[in-house]
Amino acid sequence: MPERLPVAMSGAAALLLGAATALALAPLGELRSGWFALTVFAAGCAALGARSRPAAAPLVGAALWLFHNGFAEHRYAQLGWDGWAVETRHLALLTGAALLAALAARLPRRP
Repeated sequence: MPERLPVAMSGAAALLLGAATALALAPLGELRSGWFALTVFAAGCAALGARSRPAAAPLVGAALWLFHNGFAEHRYAQLGWDGWAVETRHLALLTGAALLAALAARLPRRP
């Protein structure tokens, strides 16, 4: 089984991944609130979660939520608040994607 990233390294990688995702979505014109940007950020959480320890999932989810909220939802790196229900759903989706990928990566592989 390959070694998983430590929690602190996963947090740093999540910040870099969030910045790279926002930069990649900008030329596509997809830095706006909607399903596409949220799906891309969730896929990034899952990809990083597969290489991270399950304990890092809240940190990965929160870091990517910051970039999604600041660049895709409210633009120009301004964090906004759309209410508890909306923000909790987004944070739960991103954290859940990282956690499920981290747990699935720990399952034993069958030959």
